[in-house]
Amino acid sequence: MKKGFSLFLLAALALSLCACGQKPAETVTVSAVHQTAAPRESQMAASEEASAPEAEAAPEEMTAPVVYFTADISPEGLQAVYDALNWQPGGKLAVKVSTGEPPASNYLRAELIGPLVQSLDGTIVECNTAYGGSRASSAMHRQVAEDHGFTSFAPFDLMDEEGEVQWPVTGGQRLAYAIVGSHAENYSDWLILSHYKGHAMAGFGGAIKNVAIGMSSPSGKVYVHSAGTRSSGSIMHDDQDAWLEAMAEMVTAVRDHVGEEHIVYINVMNRLSVDCDCDGHPAEPDIHDIGILASTDPVALDQACYDLVSQAEGNASLLRRIESRDGLHTLEYAEQIGLGSRSYTLVDLDA
Repeated sequence: MKKGFSLFLLAALALSLCACGQKPAETVTVSAVHQTAAPRESQMAASEEASAPEAEAAPEEMTAPVVYFTADISPEGLQAVYDALNWQPGGKLAVKVSTGEPPASNYLRAELIGPLVQSLDGTIVECNTAYGGSRASSAMHRQVAEDHGFTSFAPFDLMDEEGEVQWPVTGGQRLAYAIVGSHAENYSDWLILSHYKGHAMAGFGGAIKNVAIGMSSPSGKVYVHSAGTRSSGSIMHDDQDAWLEAMAEMVTAVRDHVGEEHIVYINVMNRLSVDCDCDGHPAEPDIHDIGILASTDPVALDQACYDLVSQAEGNASLLRRIESRDGLHTLEYAEQIGLGSRSYTLVDLDA
């Protein structure tokens, strides 16, 4: 039943985006049509059986990044979307997750992600928070990581435990650099493994936020939240779009420093609360679980997740949270500065 509903959801997404060249109201700022595609083997078979030559693909379709999807939220489903990326780390692998704020946040559970991380010999990495809570100091944060099961299947590294380093932002309007935990220099390859959900300040959290805030040291978090105006004090800032833009710029610094061929992104769309994993008492979701998505393009990935939410039953509270914080501006600006593309081809691995 769940798989059938997911296929219906994907079909509805494709129809609503493609019919008559119109876009749904929630995604009016999207710059190109998003298409749902069958797995590569099915495409090849269909091509061989066709009696007439196919029309030449439009340039947009040829260059749009691919986002892989499965409705199977399980270790097997996570492995499937990872395998579809056809990517392997060439050196020491960091797996960036949110360890989740106690007592009841919706962090990605060890039983879901553990098998993949173990198979890749990855290290779970995090940084301490800038807002207090149970993960503001290394000792407390390590206890949370243990309590939440992360240390049961992989080494755990608090990247800012021994300081921080600056990675330059090229051409930034908000930031001159990113401030990341110094241990980030120890890794050559990165898997950004994110739980997609709402967020009280950003509207939503996905791949971009997991890098921009999650990889930043506490002072780096303040620097991003304040849109580059300070690196200490409160994370609150009165210019919403400015700090959303700062998040996108921070991710460009990470991409440029590690090399885009050394970083991939996976978003898990379960427990879709309006509240982030940094909230220890999140609201219960009104929307059903959707699936797991993966891409080499963080903008396309986060956009695809939003598009699936926009078509899902029970989405009103989550969409309201995203829209009330102008959350899509992060993706608009990220595309503008060349971080990625909001146009994409969605490949359903379950088809």
